[in-house]
Amino acid sequence: MKLHIIETSKFKLDGGAMFGVVPKSMWQRMHPADENNMCTWQMRCLLVEDGDRKILIDTGIGDKQDEKFRSHFHPHDAISFDDALTPLGLTREDITDVLLTHFHFDHVGGAVVYDPQGRLIPAFPNAVYWTNEVHYKWAFAPNAREAASFLKENFVPLKDAGVLKMMDVQQGIPFSDHITLDFVYGHTEAMMIPSIQLPSGNTLVYCADLVPSHHHISLPFVMAYDVRPLLTLEEKQALYERATDNHHYLFFEHDADIACGKLTKNEKGRIVFGGTYNLADIL
Repeated sequence: MKLHIIETSKFKLDGGAMFGVVPKSMWQRMHPADENNMCTWQMRCLLVEDGDRKILIDTGIGDKQDEKFRSHFHPHDAISFDDALTPLGLTREDITDVLLTHFHFDHVGGAVVYDPQGRLIPAFPNAVYWTNEVHYKWAFAPNAREAASFLKENFVPLKDAGVLKMMDVQQGIPFSDHITLDFVYGHTEAMMIPSIQLPSGNTLVYCADLVPSHHHISLPFVMAYDVRPLLTLEEKQALYERATDNHHYLFFEHDADIACGKLTKNEKGRIVFGGTYNLADIL
């Protein structure tokens, strides 16, 4: 097994939206905002070489949106998948699977590209794309709260091309030889959380938007974007109960600086961030 981090782009989101009910006086010390109250975040994907499969988890925002859209989120420091894959000796044609945790634009936008005729086509032409029917239906007919995050041009072309497959919504369902999926409902409906069993015996949990950064480890630090914030609290707690065994590591999709970390308990028994780790150290 091999793991490769692909940092597709940084972007900006409102600090208050990212930290929910937590006062700015608290989160500002950890993650300072600019003059417009915007904080910088990463759109970090993970490529897993699992046997013969090359599995890409999430795809970032892509580059097909217009300037008006981009002006809201200020994407910068972008790297194309072509440029990211070349040093690994791979091309987009080598990707066998694209696992989309959910369809918010910053996770699925890079899944499709324009062809020379201006048609939207799969960005990874030989890949099977994976979601689940519960989430697809939720995204296709979105509630007003999430409508601006679910852009049909990001995922309907995948279904039209016949490359979008549906997983059963079943906790701990196997996805590959070493990846299982759990489903959470606080951030959005049936978001998929991959857990990767590593050769060392450790487990890497791709947190998606359940725990978007190490700044969000404290239970009350729940994004205002979450449709069911109280359920997010429960889902974070359930993850933490199994992730404090010294063998679980968390992969942070949106942390501006830290890709992988660990949880620990302090002297008061509270769960806190336990440090930064390189993927090579836990494999």
